[in-house]
Amino acid sequence: MKACISHESAIEYWRIQRALPPGSARRARVSLPSSPPPTEMMVNAGLSLPVHIVLDSADGRWSSKTMKQHVFSGKTPAACFVDRGDGVFVSSPEFSFLQMASEIPLIKLIELGYELCGIYSLPTAGDPEPPERGFYKRKPLTSTKKLDAFIAGMPGSRGRKKALRALRFIANGAASPMETKLSILLTLPYLLGGFGLAMPELNSRIVPTKTAKASSSKTFYACDLYWPGFGLAVEYDSDLQHTGSAKIAEDAKKKNALNLIGVEVITVTKLQLYSSPELEKVAKIIATYLGKRLKFDNPGFSAAHRELRDQLLS
Repeated sequence: MKACISHESAIEYWRIQRALPPGSARRARVSLPSSPPPTEMMVNAGLSLPVHIVLDSADGRWSSKTMKQHVFSGKTPAACFVDRGDGVFVSSPEFSFLQMASEIPLIKLIELGYELCGIYSLPTAGDPEPPERGFYKRKPLTSTKKLDAFIAGMPGSRGRKKALRALRFIANGAASPMETKLSILLTLPYLLGGFGLAMPELNSRIVPTKTAKASSSKTFYACDLYWPGFGLAVEYDSDLQHTGSAKIAEDAKKKNALNLIGVEVITVTKLQLYSSPELEKVAKIIATYLGKRLKFDNPGFSAAHRELRDQLLS
């Protein structure tokens, strides 16, 4: 008997594992089961109940408090599941993203995409002790390119249209949930409540010149948000990671070194992020550097912006 874990439970699995299996040996094309597995199999899966699973038909479904049963009638592409080795298969990060497109609002789907393509994972209910920073560090589970290729190979799938729309607004490389929120608020179009700024690179390497290296031992710098064509970087200053004299001194060295190579650094604090008027001021400063003038002509912008902030920051 086999089980194919999907949707919220697959996302939970990847947040617990925080890593892809080595190589591609454990990726598999799986024929979906027609009926749910035994209850004990899901109770012992190590995931929150009810466990979400996917079947190939609604005919075999039966009522269960331990399983939420979904149906996928299309052909499953290669490498869309990962074999756990115990008769349980888990939707790949790409397949999980597509599945969640029909379950959550667009903004939450974009936020999820940032996480899957980023270098952090959110904690789960099963974590024995929440991480101090509120998230875990890891390597990316996927990328926007891989998501795009996967979704392109799934014509007619439920949620495909929303997934493709969300993918337009996702960037690779976010290092924390707050970087994700900041990037989304700054770059989503006015229609979705964002400030419509160009998409930055997240945590890309900036190599300083010899002159700049003289003031620091760093061979490269990674800025939270970076617009390379405009020489502009934005750093999110979290309360936890940017306190103490040593850290303040290190941040000053980094800013000075970047200034020497023509990169202007703007700092955004948690207080600014959580204040709509203050973040708008920051967005206008960034827009000036990017040669863009913010004009909220859309009469629905205020309501969309409030809704966006509610979904991201509540």
